[in-house]
Amino acid sequence: MLKTFSITDIGVRRNINQDFVFSSEKPVGRLPNLFIVADGMGGHKAGDFASRQATQTIVECLQNSTQENTVAAIRSAIEQANETVIAKAAESESFEGMGTTVVLATIFDNTMYVANVGDSRLYLERDELKQITKDHSLVEEMVRMGGIDQEAARYHPKKNVITRAVGGSDEIQIDFFEIQLAPGDVILMCSDGLTNMVEDSEISLILRKQRDVVEMAETLVRTANENGGTDNVSVIIIKKE
Repeated sequence: MLKTFSITDIGVRRNINQDFVFSSEKPVGRLPNLFIVADGMGGHKAGDFASRQATQTIVECLQNSTQENTVAAIRSAIEQANETVIAKAAESESFEGMGTTVVLATIFDNTMYVANVGDSRLYLERDELKQITKDHSLVEEMVRMGGIDQEAARYHPKKNVITRAVGGSDEIQIDFFEIQLAPGDVILMCSDGLTNMVEDSEISLILRKQRDVVEMAETLVRTANENGGTDNVSVIIIKKE
């Protein structure tokens, strides 16, 4: 059994929410459930459009998919979303260069399948907080190559430059992860509006202190906004009972 709650917030300093969240405990096509966080980028309306368009395309593709292989079905849906966003961007100058991150999860009994493009994240809180996804960002590549450490990465001026996005290029690279879950596990999916404002140690503390998924999500968003709220903040909490 899953307990879930999702929330998206404009933050303190933005005029528009370019994040888009989809959360369904009910089946979507052959998937038993589906959770997506997308963080759009581009002009004033372009990022908002990209995140919504990509998410809606993924959901629609998965609803209609006849593929029995879960990863193949998700891959096909994200690839279709990529083509759709690129096609829409070519229709109007105001949409030129738009794109979106996507982090997606679906849970079959004790197995969670995760897909990721960009720097929105999925974490697993068990005995400690573990980041499952890897950011597709310029700064994260610098960390992996040993150029800077994680602390320097947190405050790097180019930390928001992402290297992969839905709508970024014709050939899209998607990371996939397969995780075995246990009762009591808490899954956090979020946009970087949370992780830029709240350190992992504080996120972990909030997830462990709050027993209810609603309180977890609302406390995370409130903390991000209290710490500056420089971006939109989106959170999905999934607790495995």
